[in-house]
Amino acid sequence: MTQNHDRGTDPALAVAGEHGAQGRTTLVTTKAQLRARRAEMVGTVAAVFTMGALHEGHLTLIARARELADHVILSVFVNPLQFGPGEDFEAYPRVLEEDLALVDGHVDLVFAPSTAQMYPVLPPTVSVTAGRAGTILEGADRPGHFDGVVTVVTKLLQLTDPHLTVFGRKDAQQLAIIQSLVSDLDLPVRIEPVEIQREPTGLARSSRNAYLTDSGREQALALSRTLAAVEAAAPSRGAIQAALTDALTRAEIEWSYALALDPTTLEEIGPDHRGEVLVALAGRVEGTRLLDAAVVVATAP
Repeated sequence: MTQNHDRGTDPALAVAGEHGAQGRTTLVTTKAQLRARRAEMVGTVAAVFTMGALHEGHLTLIARARELADHVILSVFVNPLQFGPGEDFEAYPRVLEEDLALVDGHVDLVFAPSTAQMYPVLPPTVSVTAGRAGTILEGADRPGHFDGVVTVVTKLLQLTDPHLTVFGRKDAQQLAIIQSLVSDLDLPVRIEPVEIQREPTGLARSSRNAYLTDSGREQALALSRTLAAVEAAAPSRGAIQAALTDALTRAEIEWSYALALDPTTLEEIGPDHRGEVLVALAGRVEGTRLLDAAVVVATAP
């Protein structure tokens, strides 16, 4: 399915709904249409940025946005700038019809532009960099990925002009980088983190979980069990580190990292660190890369 759905002379599609603005969700595919619809909105506006193929995690973000603002704009755009060599941009699922049905009546506006609409010149002449924070952790395996993320987020913030945007805490590095983007560039928007949604077992909800067997899902619980041990160890920084070291010594999963980080710089905390600690976990189970995270507070050595 293509990204740009042309339905007659006006590519804007009105979809009947029950809970959106005047019971309607509207699809627009051009920047001009987006700006025109945005100008009509009275009150506060929240934005949710996605690459489509929506799932329950996205719906949680939308629900939180709906709680916080009078209007919600959802973007559906598969961003080529955040795909690196070996990552198949063309194969990424594009199911706009299904996405529209899923959010019908729950958002006011869906912005689903083509690549050419977002990037008349590709690669763009001017882009944004995530700096060192984008080259470590997940960025070490995906060079340029976070530069692509912050470039498209900057563009979408300019286009949707929201009062706030929502991002999940599970992608902790992305959240931290976007928070720095907004702070460092003085962008007039509030970032609202949304807590990780978990299955009854404690496993963080993710579309990647579908690739796991029953045995793999049991192995993957090593992530949430590690976070539980860390949370029990807080507020001692030393105990937090010990819990992470213990997790790495157990071969329940193929660990990539289990780190205690400064939530702003994403650097590992030192012995004198006090305050919030971002605990970031990543590993592979049955070949599937999984992430989990938590923020704890260290008040003692």
